[in-house]
Amino acid sequence: MIIFIFSLMSIFYLFSFLRNKFISSELRPPLPPGPTPLPYIGSIMSMLRNKPTFRWIHNLMEEMKTKILCIRVGNVHIIAVSDPNIALEFLKDTNMIFSSRPDCMSAYLASGGYLNTALAPMGDHWKKMKKILCSEILSVTRHKWLLNKRNEEYDNILRYLKSQYENNVEVTRGFVNVRSIAQQYSSNMARKLMFGSRYFGKGSRDGGPGHEEVEHADSLLTILAYVYAFCVTDYFPWLRWTTDFDGHEKIIRNAIIGARNYQDPLVDERIQEWKDGVKTKENDLLDVFINLKNPPLNADEIKAQILDLAVATLDNVSNNIEWAMAEMINEPRIFDKAVREIDFVVGKDRLVQESDMQNLNFIKACVKEAFRLHPVAPFNLPHVTTLDSTVAGYFIPKGSHVIVSRLGLGRNPEVWDEPLTFNPDRHTNCDKEVVLTDNNLHMFSFSTGLRGCPGVLLGSTITTMLLARLIQGFTWELPPDERLVDLNENLHDLVKAKPLCALAKPRLPHHLYSCAPKLKGSVM
Repeated sequence: MIIFIFSLMSIFYLFSFLRNKFISSELRPPLPPGPTPLPYIGSIMSMLRNKPTFRWIHNLMEEMKTKILCIRVGNVHIIAVSDPNIALEFLKDTNMIFSSRPDCMSAYLASGGYLNTALAPMGDHWKKMKKILCSEILSVTRHKWLLNKRNEEYDNILRYLKSQYENNVEVTRGFVNVRSIAQQYSSNMARKLMFGSRYFGKGSRDGGPGHEEVEHADSLLTILAYVYAFCVTDYFPWLRWTTDFDGHEKIIRNAIIGARNYQDPLVDERIQEWKDGVKTKENDLLDVFINLKNPPLNADEIKAQILDLAVATLDNVSNNIEWAMAEMINEPRIFDKAVREIDFVVGKDRLVQESDMQNLNFIKACVKEAFRLHPVAPFNLPHVTTLDSTVAGYFIPKGSHVIVSRLGLGRNPEVWDEPLTFNPDRHTNCDKEVVLTDNNLHMFSFSTGLRGCPGVLLGSTITTMLLARLIQGFTWELPPDERLVDLNENLHDLVKAKPLCALAKPRLPHHLYSCAPKLKGSVM
């Protein structure tokens, strides 16, 4: 069957191959180095044999001793980059040429037909959505307006952990799955900011998420895993006419249904409330979307953007916190230094607040170091070239998919001393306030250029605050039968192979874990 399919591919791409073959290469620079492609089908067979694809690509770059790699799959050139200077050429210096997104089955489905911001190709719709995000949804003014909602979730996760400690039997007292807690916090935060409510339903009996929230978060994580996942039909799109070749389409369709079954009805209900004039609850981001006037959004655009924000809020925060806590527990010196900083800046008579963050440089350095060493994904979202161009002396054909290696940047031995060592002090060697971004692309926490993440302020804030609250609120140690945290990664992604489980014991006065008073904030 496979032989038959790729025989058809050969015919399909014959014309393209012959055309390219007779174009004089003397008039243009060479392509970046890479494996020699087979006629018509390129390196698809090698890609299928070497899973996961991202590790195969990184192994090729290491074997070929190159910082820029070209892999042809079908008629598409995949350009992988692990050098900060070359990455800057793609993402900044030639920004307009490389600012669009490739056409991709998973991205099309996840974005509701390219209706959101992150996955939409460059064009008028993307410009409209990006403007709305930057000026209305994720602006500094809106960030201040949402302070009370964020504070509710900072306080809630502490109360939940405290109640788990008090209510569990002695054998399991204080036993915490940090990954689960971080994902719970991230999902709760997204729902609170967008819908004004922590849970879709009533939650579980112990105060945590219920089955609705668990199913919703699992669906979001599946979407994250399969968007731009080197699906065969993205390089041979005609295959979709007859088969779901590697099963990706069925998986992501089901995940999107699982997420939108909970979100979309809330959007429809809220729109109707505004039409009927019966909206009474405090406003949230969904209300902002609905009431936009210049330009207005229709229901499908709102639903697509809500899903985009829910996905973006979940993975980066939870992955960072789990890895940061794992590395710090393994290094008591680092953990103790973080505790001392919080106790010095904040003390033990009140909870750490966002206003303290400017003075918590070492805490932020720990977050930044986790972003550097343990990125949530091996590559950034792909960019596609809209014109033939030359970068770093190499020819980059129109339509190439450019992927920047987060792993390659963050673990680059030419940039970082002992790159595989968790060392937050490397980010605190100057008097400036630590920020989580790096304009020189020595690491990749948030993107840069036209496609830069508009949620840097929100993402940086809620990540740093969760780490600060966990460290201030509890002492952390491993279960008695463990000496060190296992820091191995999953084979098929960069998530920690085993969820971090540790013992958390409250270290602050009892009354601080109760509901904090509502802080003064603006009202829309």
